[in-house]
Amino acid sequence: MIDTMIGTLDSSKSDNGKVATVHDSHHPSSFTASPDYTLGRHLAHRLVQIGISDVFSVPGDFNLTLLDHLIAEPGLTNVGCCNELNAGYAADGYARSRGVGACVVTFTVGGLSVINAIAGAYSENLPVICIVGGPNTNDYGTNRILHHTIGLADFSQELRCFQTVTCYQAVVNNLEDAHEQIDTAISTALKESKPVYISISCNLPGISHPTFSREPIPFAISPRLSNKRGLEAAVDAAAAFLNKAVKPVMVGGPKLRVAKACDAFVTAQDVSTMIRCEQKTIIFLINNGGYTIEVEIHDGPYNVIKNWNYTGLIDAIHNGEGNCWTMKVRCEEELIEAIAKATGEKSDCMCFIEVIVHKDDTSKELLEWGSRVSSANNKVRYKSASTSHKLYKQGQWRLHSAFTDMPEAEAFVKWLDGELSCLIDKRAVLKYFPQWPEKKWTHCGKLLLARGPEEL
Repeated sequence: MIDTMIGTLDSSKSDNGKVATVHDSHHPSSFTASPDYTLGRHLAHRLVQIGISDVFSVPGDFNLTLLDHLIAEPGLTNVGCCNELNAGYAADGYARSRGVGACVVTFTVGGLSVINAIAGAYSENLPVICIVGGPNTNDYGTNRILHHTIGLADFSQELRCFQTVTCYQAVVNNLEDAHEQIDTAISTALKESKPVYISISCNLPGISHPTFSREPIPFAISPRLSNKRGLEAAVDAAAAFLNKAVKPVMVGGPKLRVAKACDAFVTAQDVSTMIRCEQKTIIFLINNGGYTIEVEIHDGPYNVIKNWNYTGLIDAIHNGEGNCWTMKVRCEEELIEAIAKATGEKSDCMCFIEVIVHKDDTSKELLEWGSRVSSANNKVRYKSASTSHKLYKQGQWRLHSAFTDMPEAEAFVKWLDGELSCLIDKRAVLKYFPQWPEKKWTHCGKLLLARGPEEL
């Protein structure tokens, strides 16, 4: 259960901007509207409370005022990104590293752009808080067509899209329940370890309201308890399985991260933002000149791409501003040298190492995997022998039923023919339907003849 203890804040603050006193909710003090008790600052304070110190954003006219209030929060830094998808993936990486992340985009044009990253976070069980600057509260119900939309007066399209890739959606267009909606969204993200969607009308972030003075003790989620005996049995079974393996491979999935059982790596997408923010990241780009995995599944000319000079691209983005070092390597010795340099004399830079490999440089396991995936992708609908027997029983019943005319019988035979054509197990077909399809129309003829010449 989520801890929802609520206290009322006194409007007085200390010199460092932190709250000086907290009063018990049973004895509330009188509230005077203060510029610090705005919707925007309330949201900013909530993000800081759960451990977020950086939000990734792309400005748009619906979220500009909100961004003003977010960057005014002392514990929060705004990281401007080149596009919404980058902002979403940056928040994804941040959540992997820090436990929870947040991005801020604008209505529809921004929301629909970031949604692919949010969907990825959903599949990876990452609590990413996607904040969208929404339409003015006065525009709801006016049947107006706004910019940044698809040309319809319906403002719910973006919301409907996010409903399938988030565990909670909050549309804040009323101050009265804004506090509750925001808190519920954030706590749900933490509890479910999934993304949430929060839309905030563009004219609300700067408005004060008494509910924003409430300060629950930081969100606390009850720990998930595991069955000790069941866990020990599972560990013993897994150990026994691995001990028998000749070449064991363990793949850690997203559930490990939900259980706080592993450290995660952050994947950087926005290199120019990383340079501007003076990140000391080391990026390895494996350049094999095409889509090698897709080639092993199904080869074709569409798997060949125009190769880029990736180190040259990074140098162009760098443009002599900030600390950035690049190197292109073509053999193991050069790679060892590059790693030593990146972790040594260039450790104060963002390092980008492009590793050139042959397009067919693949492992035996990848070749086998590609073959299996190709087979699975091209497999037709499968029906077992037991399914064939069910078809046989249904067919026998229908063939001995009373068809009123020839078109009805023909329709049934075509349906049965289609079902049988999907069967891979030909032995099952021959077992239950000998001489099919040569004799199929004979069955219909016999059936109708049995009913009398008047129905032919």
